[in-house]
Amino acid sequence: MKKIKILRHYNILVKGKVQRVNYRVFVQSKAMKLNLTGLVKNLHNGDVYIEIEGDEENVNTFIDWCYVGSPLSKVIEVISEEQPVRDLQTFELKR
Repeated sequence: MKKIKILRHYNILVKGKVQRVNYRVFVQSKAMKLNLTGLVKNLHNGDVYIEIEGDEENVNTFIDWCYVGSPLSKVIEVISEEQPVRDLQTFELKR
């Protein structure tokens, strides 16, 4: 029996020491390893904003990983909100 893949899209806000610690690069790497699409960018207030889309199981794994991040990051809070699937095709690292 073939397993049905459920796609999910989440907007994620990561708070803490997440800028100038290569957090975005690690986000992109993790997303690509999990075959997820989306984007990551720094916000002016020091937070990191992520949009992530893909298989439900991989998205859940990714959201859990956001609490870990890069070796030098210190994540205080991860806020995730499910949104409608947008059929994103790539993962972009934005400034």
